[in-house]
Amino acid sequence: MNMQVEQNKRHSGVQPLERRWVLWFGIAAMALTFIPYLIGYTLQNEEWVFTGFVFAVDDANSYIAKMLSGANGDWLFRTPYTAMPQDGLFVFFPYILLGKLSSAPSQHIQLVAIYHLFRFGAGLSFFLAAYEFVSVFIRKVSLRRWATILAVLGGGLGWVLVLLGKGEWLGSIPLDFYSPESFGFLAVFGLPHLALARALMLWGLATYLQSIPPPNSKLDKSKNNFTIPIDRRGFKIGLLWLLMGFMQPLSVVVVGIVVVLHLTVLRIHLILQLRRGDQVDWAAWNAFWRRAFWAGLISSPMVLYTVYTVLVDPFMQAWTTQNIITSPHPLHYLLAYNLFLAFGFIGGRMLLQRDAQRGWLPVSWVLALPVLVYLPVGIQRRLADGVWAAIVVLAIIAFENVKSKNKSLTRMAILSIALPTTIFLLMGASITVLQPTKPLYRPAEEVAAIQFLGEYAEPDAVILASFETGNVLPAWADVRVVIGHGPESVGLAELQPRVEAFFRSTTADAERYALLGGNDVRYVFWGPEERKLGDWDPNGAGYLDLIYEEDDYAIFEVIRSARLD
Repeated sequence: MNMQVEQNKRHSGVQPLERRWVLWFGIAAMALTFIPYLIGYTLQNEEWVFTGFVFAVDDANSYIAKMLSGANGDWLFRTPYTAMPQDGLFVFFPYILLGKLSSAPSQHIQLVAIYHLFRFGAGLSFFLAAYEFVSVFIRKVSLRRWATILAVLGGGLGWVLVLLGKGEWLGSIPLDFYSPESFGFLAVFGLPHLALARALMLWGLATYLQSIPPPNSKLDKSKNNFTIPIDRRGFKIGLLWLLMGFMQPLSVVVVGIVVVLHLTVLRIHLILQLRRGDQVDWAAWNAFWRRAFWAGLISSPMVLYTVYTVLVDPFMQAWTTQNIITSPHPLHYLLAYNLFLAFGFIGGRMLLQRDAQRGWLPVSWVLALPVLVYLPVGIQRRLADGVWAAIVVLAIIAFENVKSKNKSLTRMAILSIALPTTIFLLMGASITVLQPTKPLYRPAEEVAAIQFLGEYAEPDAVILASFETGNVLPAWADVRVVIGHGPESVGLAELQPRVEAFFRSTTADAERYALLGGNDVRYVFWGPEERKLGDWDPNGAGYLDLIYEEDDYAIFEVIRSARLD
């Protein structure tokens, strides 16, 4: 039996017993992630209402707002965080669709519950897909399990900076504490669309790498034969990545870069072999090429649609301009991946010696990381999506030949390096949620005022409020706000100072009225956050009519017929 046939047998698939272990471990791990959220719901009381989230609450509110828009009949995405007119976009569709599973009353808690059920399913899928991906390269079942744990739950050495009191080192907190692209845990902890996108990426890559033709295969002996018959695996991969595009279109771009890198580097590898006088068989490369072609063709619609909307849709253009996700100082990446990259260098060499056809995919992916995350684009950090799984694979391969008596010690050493960040995040969230305060909780009086507004105001009515209140409003009521979310509030840099000035007594009424009229504002929300911005009392404004007042919260309706003196 030749080497390639034996390699195919090694990578022929994962056994049912292996998947059963992953399933039960994934269920247990995902159950642990619910602890801080359950604490929050347990501690809410008559004064404080738990939002349902323990980190990145501003983004989480925006996802609930998207679900609420779906519940209220929308099929296309129109952000409620701007007064700018919008035609609607076919993005964030999973959230819009999930929102249709809810209904009044108690709709907010329904939406949050659905969100977390989605999170549970996405996280479990991530575990299963990560196991499939690492199993393509790692032969021992015990190491496959450790690699899966690290790929989903592992982090870098950012916890060392925290312990040293350097949490804001070089102008940024450690990557593993805020970047779901760079690692995996944050996605399963609170960002289900990213977790599911990662799962679909890894499932597709595992399928792409499986069952390549052995040497001398009759499939295609000629390196110049570029016929493209339908490839079933390529078709399957394309469907997986098309679904991934619904979750995160940029992930399709990232995985496309990874596949192109693999094909390019592998072809160079084969050409160099040919020049050395080695016998080269092109069947495997042509098989990979066919799969890549069909996968790219079928998964491309969401990417092409996104590019089209960026070119022609005014809101998408504004959103893209404001959605800046740059990479931190390079030393942050070096610190995050340092030890794993060191072992990965050893593992990469071992993998290329054993199975270069497949091995060049994770190796070229990791080698390209420094270039990807510093490309001159506004979404640099997003281009690291999924690379942590490749780094883990290469690092774990380095331990495949460790002597039996050292295995337990080695595994404990790996976990002691990679899991502290995850433990810090879980414990930190659990401790923080013990004290009811903003933004994890909202005052009950505020929620009551927002719910009144949701019942009183016409759908999509524009509300003027502070940025913080504006972030919360669309998650609880079918309204829009002038500002409330970084990327989605069009013209935020210009509008936020004007909104803040609106609540100062030194601002002329003409300026206030211009802000109201220019953004078609129907209601003004006046609570503690707005009072922090200035000492102006809207009760004396002749163009505002008081419609709600309870405790520290008041809501005013703009009188359209009013004229300024």
